[in-house]
Amino acid sequence: MRGRDAAKILMVDDRPENLLALEAILQGLGHELIKASSGEQALKCLLTHDVAVILLDVQMPGMDGFETADHVKQREKTREIPILFLTALDGEAHQAFRGYAAGAVDYLAKPFDPWVLKAKVGVFVELYQRRRQLVAEAAELRRQLARYTDAGLDGLSGQACDAVDRAQALLRDGGPGLVQSLGAALDAAGTATRRLQQALPEAVAAGHSR
Repeated sequence: MRGRDAAKILMVDDRPENLLALEAILQGLGHELIKASSGEQALKCLLTHDVAVILLDVQMPGMDGFETADHVKQREKTREIPILFLTALDGEAHQAFRGYAAGAVDYLAKPFDPWVLKAKVGVFVELYQRRRQLVAEAAELRRQLARYTDAGLDGLSGQACDAVDRAQALLRDGGPGLVQSLGAALDAAGTATRRLQQALPEAVAAGHSR
């Protein structure tokens, strides 16, 4: 999958053996795996890498996982990156609450099921890829609308814009079934955009013949 469809996954743990275990589990997904051995190193990686998901160990010396997550969420560039906490803690409620308050989207206690980890990472990567697809489609739509302003296309361009707005709202609000709902919204945006692109040459030709 390396190439256009590959995503970057940031793995943060102070123990090399844990990073190797994560790498062994996730390398089959075909994405680029980036390793960081501390919170500070993870924040430096985020300055140069566009990351789909962060796998973050809670218990680290110095800057722990909670503090690292706080810094990630404070940066405009990285605040939307989903964080999956990996912890060896006993699962007490106040620890889980602290993790979610720091911006975690999910929690996995060690030792975790490799298949569950792969499934969760797969969902986050799919969301990241669909988000990028939405951005590209919205940019293309705006480009087309800037080139062609024929009044007869108002209804069709409105459909495309509405579909993009629905997808953007899903990205913002989240909730159950996000990936499936986002996929439907993106499909609608794509369909409306293609219809718009097909109609534009005819509208331009009609305008020239008047």
